[in-house]
Amino acid sequence: MKKEKISIIVPCYNEEEAIPYFYEEIKKVAQEMNYVTFEYLFINDGSKDNTLEKLRELSRKDKKVRYISFSRNFGKEAAMYAGLKNVTGDYVAIMDADLQDPPSLLPKMYNYLKNEDYDTVGTRRVTRKGEPPIRSFFARMFYKIINKMSKVEMVDGARDYRLMKRQVVDAIIELKEYNRYSKGLFSFVGFNTKWIEYENVKRVAGETKWSFWKLFLYALDGITAFSVVPLAMASIMGLLFCFIAFVMIIVIICKTLIWGDPVSGWPSMVCIIFLVSGVQLFCIGILSQYLSKTYLETKNRSIYIIKETEKDNK
Repeated sequence: MKKEKISIIVPCYNEEEAIPYFYEEIKKVAQEMNYVTFEYLFINDGSKDNTLEKLRELSRKDKKVRYISFSRNFGKEAAMYAGLKNVTGDYVAIMDADLQDPPSLLPKMYNYLKNEDYDTVGTRRVTRKGEPPIRSFFARMFYKIINKMSKVEMVDGARDYRLMKRQVVDAIIELKEYNRYSKGLFSFVGFNTKWIEYENVKRVAGETKWSFWKLFLYALDGITAFSVVPLAMASIMGLLFCFIAFVMIIVIICKTLIWGDPVSGWPSMVCIIFLVSGVQLFCIGILSQYLSKTYLETKNRSIYIIKETEKDNK
């Protein structure tokens, strides 16, 4: 009887130090799970260090190791999409190379999919130990905000690390949008999901590529990709300020006609102008976010461009 195959997708950006550690750990898990076969697809997302050379060495040494190298840095979302499109396994896992996604969870994840009525097994961190407090605070606030705005549930602490059946992978591949937010896409396609909780694990090597600013922009992508509530908020704020302005006009006219109170006070007027202008710019900013996403989608550019694969390394 033919063994089932598990494909491991590993997005890499400047991970030359972490790749050897990851490879040794995933090999141990593969030996433990000898009832299935494995393939490893590393995605080199335009790394500027020796990540590509490390992948070339591994692919020459181990036929199970495949890699795709992009022509430049397209981002983790593009790397995950490329991996999903090019793997061949019956089950597909997405993992980071820094071992913050413990490979030791794979046997348990596979058992849930094989023996219970689940289509995908996701992982979520129950602690954010080791993260800067300010980043943890904003992360928790993001999930609270987006779950109130969006009809698609976003699980607090959810990682990209998950094991999926082929049916789930095929459904995600069908979503060909350019502006991708995979945590939302995983929830959007549905299917029965089992969540495994674990404590935060420090990187085995190297440094994180996610600065606070990058995480902030990524959060904006998530909100604009799965909610139009900000547009409604802009409309409501516009109506509210029109109503306030109308009331204030009536108040000023009444004060002038009844009490003869002159209209004066340029400092207060300047403050009002600044406030209203700020609200207008804020609302225009919200509109521009959605307009920019629409603009990028209509150009229909490639999500990624492949420069080299393991087939070119023979």
